[in-house]
Amino acid sequence: MLSYPRRFSGLLAACLWGNAQSAALFDCMTEPTQTVDIRSPVVGLLEKVNVRRGDKVRKGQIIANLESSAETASVALALYKSEMTAPTITAENKIKFAKRKFERRREMQAQNFMSGQERDEAEAEMKLAEDELKLAQENKAVAGLEWRQQRSLLNLRTIRSPFDGVVVDQSLYPGEVVEPSDQKKSILKLAQLNPLRIYVILPMSAFGKVTPGMKVDVHPEPPIGGHFIGNVNIIDRVVNAASGTFGVFLEVANPSLGVPAGVKCKADFPITLDEKFSTQSEKISSRLSEKNKYVH
Repeated sequence: MLSYPRRFSGLLAACLWGNAQSAALFDCMTEPTQTVDIRSPVVGLLEKVNVRRGDKVRKGQIIANLESSAETASVALALYKSEMTAPTITAENKIKFAKRKFERRREMQAQNFMSGQERDEAEAEMKLAEDELKLAQENKAVAGLEWRQQRSLLNLRTIRSPFDGVVVDQSLYPGEVVEPSDQKKSILKLAQLNPLRIYVILPMSAFGKVTPGMKVDVHPEPPIGGHFIGNVNIIDRVVNAASGTFGVFLEVANPSLGVPAGVKCKADFPITLDEKFSTQSEKISSRLSEKNKYVH
């Protein structure tokens, strides 16, 4: 289940700037692109959790397993059935014998050494043998499909990471029963940190000047420090009337996951503003607190 990145109530929206040519520098906060509650699609006993809180995970990595001895046995049985060749070989041998028998009786009937009825019986036997071969081939195809089905059911008991990220929390442990209907407890919670999302609140005077794809300099606070470039990804089209602000999301590549979520930063937008903007800390904090109640 996806959960939208949490807003941070202590974030201030903007810094003061002096004149129209001054840099548009604003406070910002790093956030995960998404957080996911990892659950099992089937009921089962949690056998193993391969990661723990704080670990990095790769897309497709096995992070948990349910007990699956019965499913493993079903897969082995279905595979054995799909590889059986005796029914097909038997049917092919029957066809060879029935064809030789029919050809001999046809020749003998042509020379009036045998009745037409005996020739017809031999022909019927040959056709029945051909039908048996077709049935054996169809049964083999069905066995192959059953093997694929059982293998898919077994794969449902292997939990994999849907993306590169980090483990945020663990709620279930080996020995506990996992139920898909349980919305309160997930096995793990993962956060996607590549790309990293930067959340900024801008004043109304910046509306229309910030465009999708705009490159923005982002400077995380110490001890992270450094400097990286973010691209404007989302611009809110609903303005908060009380504070006179709107939200903007930046996207930043973070392949090494070196920049964590929840870090304060400064975002330097390449825009100029026509008027001064006074930071309204209390109103902005109130706005973020209100959002934070609904985003989990």
